[in-house]
Amino acid sequence: MNLFELKVEVAPASVDAIDDVLLELGVDGWSLLQDVIIARAWIVGIFTSAELARTEWTQLAALLPPEAAAGTPMERPLGDQDWRDSYKAHFKAWRCGRLHWVPVWERATHILGPGETAIWLDPGLAFGTGNHETTRLCVERLVARAESHGTAGRVIDAGCGSGILALSASRLGWGDVEGFDNDAEAVRVSEENAALNELADAVRFFTGDLVGGLAGGKQAGVVLANIQADVLMRFVPELTGAVAPGGLLVLSGILAHENEQVRAAFAPATLGWQMEHRAMGEWSDIALTRP
Repeated sequence: MNLFELKVEVAPASVDAIDDVLLELGVDGWSLLQDVIIARAWIVGIFTSAELARTEWTQLAALLPPEAAAGTPMERPLGDQDWRDSYKAHFKAWRCGRLHWVPVWERATHILGPGETAIWLDPGLAFGTGNHETTRLCVERLVARAESHGTAGRVIDAGCGSGILALSASRLGWGDVEGFDNDAEAVRVSEENAALNELADAVRFFTGDLVGGLAGGKQAGVVLANIQADVLMRFVPELTGAVAPGGLLVLSGILAHENEQVRAAFAPATLGWQMEHRAMGEWSDIALTRP
């Protein structure tokens, strides 16, 4: 069967908002692709005809937020090409320290150096935008923590999404890792991605919100929360209370212009803590180290 691809470039800063539209409204037929290295992003749909692709795009475009700033749709027939391969050109391997993030189709050819390890990514298996700036900021903090403090203790990935951060922590050497999300589908995807990386028995994923997920007094040496800023600010006691003495709390999912507001919200609960922040493109993070 011949298939037809319609691809539209979108503003990288709008990726999360578009992702929300696709997930919350259950929009079918479209994938969201992003390359952080070259700072570009696309919406891609695969359909059985050009007419259907254009109709579906007209309907989707009406649902997108104004900041998406969608470009001109690009159309092309795929012919006998396997549609699953159409996204591969947009995903490249990247690394941070000794951790590599590698497309699964490069698994047989990607070379790891001594002491290096990899997370295998397949966007076709709902890994989503794994190379988004907010995730990369967390990964870089995680790698730096492993290098400076080792990998003893617990790691909590709060709001795990597709589980990438929890799986990265496990691959770096942490033996006590768990992730949770209030969306049961996100937990299912996290478990799927754990299986892809042969980590199904190494990381515990479960469904829970920031109250229930962090309840029970089980503090961790590293707590990762890649969640939008307004949610982070609503759960300051829960997030800070989950950090063990000497532990690290990494907050991400924060637009650069929101960073000062989030820092101010956490300041009263983190007196005496070391606070750092940095930006990557339009996004930023905050790292809080408990005394």
